[in-house]
Parts: sequence; C-alpha cells; structure tokens
Amino acid sequence: MTDPTTVALVCVQNAGRSQMAYAFADRERADRGLEDDIELVTGGTDPADHVHAEVVETMQEVGIDLSGRTPREVTFEEIQNADYVITMGCSAEDVCPAGWAGENRDWDLTDPDGKSAEDVAQIRDEIEQRVAALFDELEAAR
Repeated sequence: MTDPTTVALVCVQNAGRSQMAYAFADRERADRGLEDDIELVTGGTDPADHVHAEVVETMQEVGIDLSGRTPREVTFEEIQNADYVITMGCSAEDVCPAGWAGENRDWDLTDPDGKSAEDVAQIRDEIEQRVAALFDELEAAR
C-alpha cells in the first residue's frame, strides 16, 4: 500500500476559501472512498477567530455545516510534509519553505469576506469545481 497523498488547503485567515475547499475535499474524499488514500490539512498563516458568517450561510445552502469549524494555524511541518499545497489567492510566501519537495498551486480566488451572498455563492461554486478537478487528478495519479 502506498502512503497517503497529503493535500494542504491554506489561506491567511482560514476563515473562508480554505474552509470551503476543505469541506468540499472532505466530501469528495468520502464520496470516492479515498479516506485511506488522501490526507487533508487546512489552516491559515494568521487565522481569524471564526469562519466568516457569509461563508457558513452559503455552505449551508449546499448541505455543508461549517458553523462548528474554527480557523486554525497551519504548521511548518504540515506544509513541509504535504504533497500538494493549495493556496486560495493569498500570498504563499509564508507557507512554502525552501527545500520543500511538494507542489504548490494558487487558485487565485476572491476573498468572500464581506461579499454579497451571490458573490460568495459564485466563489463557493468555483471552489467546488476546482476541488472536484483536483480529486479527478489525484485519483488518476493513484
């Protein structure tokens, strides 16, 4: 059996985009039966106190409850051990250590904080599509 592939979904505050990405990734992993094959990490370089209210509301529309989630700080070790580090459009300089062998991708997503419900829903839907495409790729690579 091969080691699990580790995917880190990282943002500065870990209060919006990375929380949505983590929730969709967790659902994809379960739906595809990849719990033993893919490890997920999420966190922020400067985490907020809570997940943005508009993000919680928008995710509830698609049946995902983020109300109990708390932003957390991502550690250097988590990033260093990840096969993929996906940043959400915030600077990756703080999360990509020199000598790290993994792959970094920046999804360049708009920050949902303070945006209208319609804008947050568009960001959510783009994240959902990107996560599904990432899982297609990861599944094909296994």
